[in-house]
Amino acid sequence: MVAMKEKGKKLFVVLASALMLAWTSPAEVRGAGGDVLTIDEAVRLALQANPDLASLEARARALADVPDQAGALPDPILSFGALNLPTDTLSTTQEPMTQMRIGLNQALPFPGKLSLRRRAAEFESRAARFRYREKQLLLIQDVRTVWWNLFYLDRAIDTVDRNQELFRQLNNIAETKYRVGKGLQQDVLLAQLELSRLLDNRIGLVNMRKNEAIRLNALLDRESAAPVVLPDEVAEKVPELPNPGDLQEMARSGNPALRDMNSRLEAAAARVELARLKYYPDFMAGAAYGFRNGENPDGSDRSDFATFTFSMTLPFFNLTEKERAVSQSRYEEIRRRRALENTENNVLARVDRAISDYRRAVDEIDLLKEGIIPQARQTLDSMLAGYQVNKVDFLNLVRAQTALYNYETRYWKSLSSVNQAVARLSAAVGRENINE
Repeated sequence: MVAMKEKGKKLFVVLASALMLAWTSPAEVRGAGGDVLTIDEAVRLALQANPDLASLEARARALADVPDQAGALPDPILSFGALNLPTDTLSTTQEPMTQMRIGLNQALPFPGKLSLRRRAAEFESRAARFRYREKQLLLIQDVRTVWWNLFYLDRAIDTVDRNQELFRQLNNIAETKYRVGKGLQQDVLLAQLELSRLLDNRIGLVNMRKNEAIRLNALLDRESAAPVVLPDEVAEKVPELPNPGDLQEMARSGNPALRDMNSRLEAAAARVELARLKYYPDFMAGAAYGFRNGENPDGSDRSDFATFTFSMTLPFFNLTEKERAVSQSRYEEIRRRRALENTENNVLARVDRAISDYRRAVDEIDLLKEGIIPQARQTLDSMLAGYQVNKVDFLNLVRAQTALYNYETRYWKSLSSVNQAVARLSAAVGRENINE
């Protein structure tokens, strides 16, 4: 019996030392000194500072200037020349045909080519805007997902801390009963074992919290070690969703990835028509004015010359090259059509998975909040009272306390999961908020 006492004391000393070394206060875990970061403020900071989003915005702005360029005529060509200049004297009056000429030439693509080039560029520009919008929504989704993970971890750490205090009280009760001969040494050891288990859980949760804080800071373009302090409380009301059929239609019409792929398909279709127009000629129109010096044999001034030209390409050569161009553009259109179908399937699958996760989490929240947790608390209170008068086994008391801890942790996890599912749904249907 004395040996068991000594072992119990040594175990308690070791446990206490471990607690002192591993303990991190809630303020240290969350980042002491930082401002409280609400979820709306986190989203605002991310949209304002995220470098990937800024890069896509610059890309979209750059492509917005392409259609006007693609639909413009080529620059006209201004030419100067001396025609029929005698090489022996270089005189401009010696020969009647000598003239100093200025001319202007303008390339004229076959009708429809410029409009198709402009149309393809407009669709590519529109696709870039949709890619930017998709990045916005995915960034908002990621920020909200990480924020809710952090909120869950804060609540889980709080729950661990609360349960550690309860198990310390149970340990004191078990020790007191053991000293007066009404308890067992194994009860003291069991309480200390549960304290060790909670300490291990807390170490894991704190590490996960640090990693999630680093992720959030990266999304906000902040220093990785910047403190992330979340509110202690949030509205626990579960967001409501439209019915699944409406969500599917919202995704088909509003998802920016689908609209991006559809715009790329339209651009590919325009390029197919443009490739077909390679079989038709392009034109060149020109006008020139020739100045002549000197006199005619009758003494009159030599008249100036006006020249007008009209030329065209002959698209009857390199037909194989033109056939290859049409074939290439057709296969590109097919590729983009298949990519659109694949993207639509993936988007609708995302919607269905998010709806499934939402419903599961909502059902679990209702069951835990209204049924299991109140019952677990009543059971624990009853067992604690019974243990103090030797009517309840200590092992069952520990099991009741552990079950309550697990249920409370699952409640916060489910609340986090509901809001994360709503964040994924919002991004999938192309909205920042599902009910906007």
